Amino acid sequence: MPAPDPLPNSALIRLIDVHLKLESPAGPVNILRGIDLEIGPGERVGIVGPSGSGKSTLLMVIGGLERPTSGQVLVDGQDLARLDEDRLARLRRGAVGIVFQSFHLIPTMSALENVAVPLELAGAPDAFERAAEALDRVGLAQRLEHYPGQLSGGEQQRVALARAFAIRPRLLLADEPTGNLDGETGRSVMALLFDLAERNGATLLLVTHDANLAASCERILHIHDGRIEADRRGGRREAALA
Repeated sequence: MPAPDPLPNSALIRLIDVHLKLESPAGPVNILRGIDLEIGPGERVGIVGPSGSGKSTLLMVIGGLERPTSGQVLVDGQDLARLDEDRLARLRRGAVGIVFQSFHLIPTMSALENVAVPLELAGAPDAFERAAEALDRVGLAQRLEHYPGQLSGGEQQRVALARAFAIRPRLLLADEPTGNLDGETGRSVMALLFDLAERNGATLLLVTHDANLAASCERILHIHDGRIEADRRGGRREAALA
């Protein structure tokens, strides 16, 4: 396999003709159909489209959680096809934060322990100090020893945000992060997410069904039937989060 072209200084993410086909009892299903995409450092990108259009799958491919059938995915200067599972895990621990709709907190661990897990896996000697600092930044300094079952949905998502940002990622992937929250709590969590991304200088990719929320990003990708139908500017953050 020839070596890929080096990633230009302006691109943190590059996808070249990415396809993903999955087998099903009814036959093969084409999830992604030739995605070409470049995203620069610090960009805030909203990804919208109908259910089943491939939004979340695109996010998982960029995060190395799904491998495409064909095409090339480069993230932070690395060709993901050349990385085995251990090296992909190290890339995510060091450069990629992920926030899901369902929080994915470990119920038998405290908020502090949940946030410290990725730091400990990365070998950080000050994992618990950094975890406490991250929880303080999301307004949960008084909830360090609380377990997920003792926290509200909004507080659990704040713990998930703290966990994602504690590793100081260059890239944050957020998949419907307000899907399980009421409107007011969701707006509060999203305002916090954008603030943390801006303060950390992180690139943000946000999958959402909410067109107004997507409009808070500088750039909006419209996905339909596994293809990017449109790539336009957003940037109405104040209105979208009001």
